[in-house]
Amino acid sequence: MTPLENEISSVKKELVDMWILVQSQLNKAREAMIQFDKDLAREVLVKEKRVNSFELKIDRDVENIFALFCPVAIDLRFLLAALKINTNLERIGDIAASVAKYVVESSVNFDAAALESTSLTRMYDESINILMDTRTAFENEDTALARSIFKRDDVIDAINDNAPATIGEIIKADITSMNEALFMLSIIRKLERIGDQSKNIAEEIIFYVEAKILKHAERKNKGNM
Repeated sequence: MTPLENEISSVKKELVDMWILVQSQLNKAREAMIQFDKDLAREVLVKEKRVNSFELKIDRDVENIFALFCPVAIDLRFLLAALKINTNLERIGDIAASVAKYVVESSVNFDAAALESTSLTRMYDESINILMDTRTAFENEDTALARSIFKRDDVIDAINDNAPATIGEIIKADITSMNEALFMLSIIRKLERIGDQSKNIAEEIIFYVEAKILKHAERKNKGNM
């Protein structure tokens, strides 16, 4: 391998390691939420610093490669994509930390029936699965799998769209559950962003592998209708 190939391989490994850490953060935050485990939630908050450190290191490494090697073609596309993927992963890590913070600050556990009626647990599981599949697509340069993310995000969007009405019914049925219900609505809003960030990552995978830019393509197509 050339020096440039070695550096790019190193960045790819760092991104995968960061991906695994962010997935772990999401899983632990989910478990803390369902089990109302404040100790596990605090662990997520402590490890958020590692996610931030990963982001800074990957940014620095990519900048160094630009300065030393002046990459072109697919190498350039990969590095540009890596910067954006890195940012999206860090934001997903922030969401995991936010969920953990809700658990730490909440005085009551989330009601199992409320979690079911809002589809929050299903939404959380789908968000994690989508993120895992983006990692597989990235590692294997699988643009077909990356494209499948766009449709699967519709499930997350639908749950998010239905959430206000469902949360309203929960509050109407028991006004004392208001704080808990609003916490759940806030978590649903944050999980919806994971779907959007996973789509952003999928777009970057397609960009560097196929040299196709999908950003704003849907909006442009709608404008031509």
